[in-house]
Order: sequence, then C-alpha cells, then structure tokens
Amino acid sequence: MGCRLKVFLTEEEKLTLEELRKAKDVPQRTKDRAQVLLLNTRGLKNEQIAKGLNWAISTVRQTLHRWEKMGLAGLWDAPGRGGKPRYSESDLVYLENCLAQESETYNSKQLAKKLASERQINLSADRLRRVLKKRGRRFGSARTPRNSIIS
Repeated sequence: MGCRLKVFLTEEEKLTLEELRKAKDVPQRTKDRAQVLLLNTRGLKNEQIAKGLNWAISTVRQTLHRWEKMGLAGLWDAPGRGGKPRYSESDLVYLENCLAQESETYNSKQLAKKLASERQINLSADRLRRVLKKRGRRFGSARTPRNSIIS
C-alpha cells in the first residue's frame, strides 16, 4: 500500500471549497469532491472519507490526485458526458418556418417524417412534440384558447 496523499490548502482555497460545497447551482458530485478535499485537510484518512460518503477508496484517491493535477477545475465532470442531441437549432428553425409559412397543417408524425426525409434527422413524433412545445410552439388541432371570450 502506497503512502497517504495529504492535500494542503490555503485559506482562500478552503473558503472557496466551503462556498462551493454550499452552493445551490453546483452539481452534487462537485460538492462531494470539495467535501473530500476539506475532510482530507482536517486529517481524516481516505478510508474514513470513503466510508462517510459511501464511496470506494479509489474514488477518494482519484479525487485527491485530480486536485493535485488540475486544481479547482478538477472538481467538475469532464465535458462530453451524456447523450448528444440528434438535432440542431437550425433543424428546429426549419420546422418552425414550415409551420408558419406553409398552408398545410402538420401533426407530429408528419413533421417527424418531413424532418427525416428532408434533413436526415430521425426523431420520434413524441420527442419532436416535446421539443417544439418547450420552445413555445403549438401545432395540431386548432383549438380555441381557454381564456378567449366567444361572443
């Protein structure tokens, strides 16, 4: 077993890590990594830190090594995590233009087929409907708004 990695933090770094740990808009994994560093500087052993956070000891060591190599930037996850979008902003603008300019009324299945045939973008009708709804776009059956007064 190798020697224990001890991290030494300046007062400014300790303050930054404390604020990071309490911030609301920071991912939980980043907060946990900040906690690991703070516990290490207080003298806790890697095994104790791992047990307290329900982590593997190797994950604690990896966090400490990332801090040594990368500093504060090492606390965040690397970019590229998660699934990539299958469509771009220009594809959605194209569909919105089709809805606005063409006299034909489209449902989500028809729009999905149009996108697949003209842009080679394969999205399900449900996903397309959710994306357009999120952008504030409604399509399909013509309904009267609930708040409108019919005379």
